[in-house]
Amino acid sequence: MGAGSRSNNVLVVPQANQALDQLKYEVAQELGIQIPQDGYYGYMASRDTGAIGGHITRRLVEIAEQQLAGK
Repeated sequence: MGAGSRSNNVLVVPQANQALDQLKYEVAQELGIQIPQDGYYGYMASRDTGAIGGHITRRLVEIAEQQLAGK
């Protein structure tokens, strides 16, 4: 992408965005990390945001594995 270009990502399942957002808050709460109320992550430690993202990824992999196993 060139400078100034914008992403045109289109969600295939619009509800997925809401589900991921909910998962983000659940994981942050489990880790004891406070997500900024204003949605600005610039003052959060990279360590914290990375931990949240890593745990979300693990959780999504677990969900996918369970679905593939027919559970």
